[in-house]
Amino acid sequence: MHNNSPETRTLGADIRALRKARGMTLVELGEVLVRSVGWLSQVERDKSEPSITDLRQMAKAFDVSVSSLLRSVAPEHEQGLIVRADARRPIGCRTDGLIEELLSPDLTDDFEVVHSTFEPGAALTEEVVRPTQELGYIVSGRLHLWVAGTRYELAKGDSFRIRGDAYRWHNPHSTPCVAIWVIAPPVY
Repeated sequence: MHNNSPETRTLGADIRALRKARGMTLVELGEVLVRSVGWLSQVERDKSEPSITDLRQMAKAFDVSVSSLLRSVAPEHEQGLIVRADARRPIGCRTDGLIEELLSPDLTDDFEVVHSTFEPGAALTEEVVRPTQELGYIVSGRLHLWVAGTRYELAKGDSFRIRGDAYRWHNPHSTPCVAIWVIAPPVY
């Protein structure tokens, strides 16, 4: 049974999830941020609030956008349960032509769900390898996806899985491609 208490849906919980997804200890993160382990522990437990400068340094250490660390405003009864279309948090690798938004309420689950829009001509030209399992579903448009060196042409309704393999993508078409990605463990 999963805990949906407010304590699991906090900035501190997201920071802890990102730190763990990066395989970092509190000591290692403290060294990068030049902050004490005690302070970081308090931030992860929501006993201390990081400044915007702290958030910028954390975002850099985790290789995420600062906006991905900012909490969306939702009515209290929806927090941790509902993500409205106009309240998604931008996340992702910040590749030109790729817009990624978090569909999951936070990063405290064993997985995350991402809404990705690949603009016409957008491409990830350098292969990426992540220690994740990923499943994607093409909602609209078409996309070229290379997994372990093999190119696949994907269209609306197609799905794919990546298990720690090198991958890259390209949208050579004149229309955007929209995909839903499930990634475990969370990486953003």
